Amino acid sequence: MKILLLPGDGIGPEIMEATEQALAAMNRKYGLGFEMETRDVGEPALASHGSTVPEDLIDHAKNVDAVILGPVDTAAYPLPDQGGINPSATFRRQLDLYANIRPSRSRPGTPALAQMDLVVVRENTEGFYADRTMFAGSGEFMPTEDLALAVRKITRQGSERVVRAACDIAMTRNKRLAIVHKGNVLKQSDGLFLEAAQTVCAGYPKIEVEEVLVDAMASLLVRDPGAFDVVVSTNMFGDILSNEAAELSGGLGLAPSINAGDDYAIAQASHGAAPDIAGTDTANPTALVVSTAMLLDWIGRRTGENVLVEAAAATEAAVDSLLANVDTRTRDMDGPLGTRAFGDALAKRIEEA
Repeated sequence: MKILLLPGDGIGPEIMEATEQALAAMNRKYGLGFEMETRDVGEPALASHGSTVPEDLIDHAKNVDAVILGPVDTAAYPLPDQGGINPSATFRRQLDLYANIRPSRSRPGTPALAQMDLVVVRENTEGFYADRTMFAGSGEFMPTEDLALAVRKITRQGSERVVRAACDIAMTRNKRLAIVHKGNVLKQSDGLFLEAAQTVCAGYPKIEVEEVLVDAMASLLVRDPGAFDVVVSTNMFGDILSNEAAELSGGLGLAPSINAGDDYAIAQASHGAAPDIAGTDTANPTALVVSTAMLLDWIGRRTGENVLVEAAAATEAAVDSLLANVDTRTRDMDGPLGTRAFGDALAKRIEEA
């Protein structure tokens, strides 16, 4: 199994090293035949190739079995015509990764503000985001210096496929789905999303479906997050709600994420590159490690390779056991371990399981 590691920017190389340690431990314990390759992306690629996304990188990614993308510091990139291309957006578009799947689960010993175990499935290819709405040009434009406009793109196909992905996840969990929208105000765009969602859900009669307005959902995540199992929404609403859920369940440093489509998926932590702590051995690698476990589980369930599902579950359990004990936590969680030491401890715990 060929795995492409793309460390990225800021703390990316450090947390990718810990993730690679976890993968190596899984490989030794389960005999998975991992072949790991590292390539530059982001600022290191800009320095070596003149572009943050080297020309052959996407094609190469299509020909490996798994891609793990570290955090990228797009705010620091030059303009696209000077090589500053957004790697996350490029992978999303080129591989048609339409579902951003973000679980939020309260873990023992972590600074959770609320107890929950839910998954937010966010539409990933359209919505209000300016780079996802137009075939050419930007979805944001200014007819005059005092007027800015933005186009929101909602399609039936885009809505149906992300809701179908959410329903498939719900069928593996507690068979409950919340459709989040603002159809009472955005009657046409969210109305279309809601109509498409209802059509898809009709094909999943075992799932208990509810519809929740986005502002109410923001409140309910604080008040009663345990009431939810799988949540699906449009791009911007899903982005905001998934970050809220991640923060309530312990913080973005613990929050896993994969970007998935029909043919490909990549693991990518929800947090940023944190350049202010890069190179200090203080970053918590948990989010990228559990994102990688999510990806292996996704691949294993699609291919029937149950050993990948088993290895992913063992990695999740190993992470939980480390975080539950203050002596094996990273310093951001009041523990004594740096990034590298946490990676060492995690690898050992995976092999001992």
